Amino acid sequence: MLFIGPAGYPPGSVDVVDAVRRTHGLGLNALEVQFVRNVQMAEDKAHDARTLAERLGIRLSAHAPYYISLNSPSGETVAKSREWILRTARAAHALGAWIVVVHAASYAGSSSAAVTEKVVTELTKCREVLEMERNPVVIGLETMGKKGQWGALGEIQEVMGRVKGVQPVVDFAHIHARSGGALRGEEEFQAVFDRYDVRSTARMHCHFSGIEYTEAGERNHLPLSSNSPDYAPLRNILNKRNEDITLICETPDPTRDAGIMRGRLV
Repeated sequence: MLFIGPAGYPPGSVDVVDAVRRTHGLGLNALEVQFVRNVQMAEDKAHDARTLAERLGIRLSAHAPYYISLNSPSGETVAKSREWILRTARAAHALGAWIVVVHAASYAGSSSAAVTEKVVTELTKCREVLEMERNPVVIGLETMGKKGQWGALGEIQEVMGRVKGVQPVVDFAHIHARSGGALRGEEEFQAVFDRYDVRSTARMHCHFSGIEYTEAGERNHLPLSSNSPDYAPLRNILNKRNEDITLICETPDPTRDAGIMRGRLV
């Protein structure tokens, strides 16, 4: 089944419950709750949003704070980063969201292998806490668009092979930017899915938007109408797949462009 929706509440939403209601009213069936600057969610609102989302068939996810840095030279920063992941996972569990999207680390002068080891170590600690708390929320490592950021698909798959409860969040725009504009047609999009299937999971969680990029990778997110990349090839690919796939829109107008994407694909 295909789930499509915005990153963040639809315009005019007064709280998370209203956001779920408005998402459904717009003909969308996914919503990514953004905890990108702080993790705050009243328990009663989380319960009500979960109940409503289940009734309306809205697939919920959550995005952890942007300032997580598991490769920081500061032990205090790393410890705080783990806590932000845990706090977001707890809020997500209360909401009924199945996955938490995380920007894990920057290279900061370290090698890819060294940062991967650091991410494995820190996420193992997070998973141990979540298992003790009986929290099944998946930690989703987003494919990153800047070449100075850790988060190529191969790096994430290395972590998947060593830490349970982790999977990639495939951001097509970021992959396009990091590769210098490689997503040009159905063959290139299919190659992303083929690489993802190296270690398949029951559900895929993906981001999409237009993207402006330089030699260093991602610069700015753009509207869907930018056709950078052109998502037309997704229709044929998705029609051939059987697993649950969520597509979250991260354009400057995510609610509007999520509706446009749904119209193209459904």
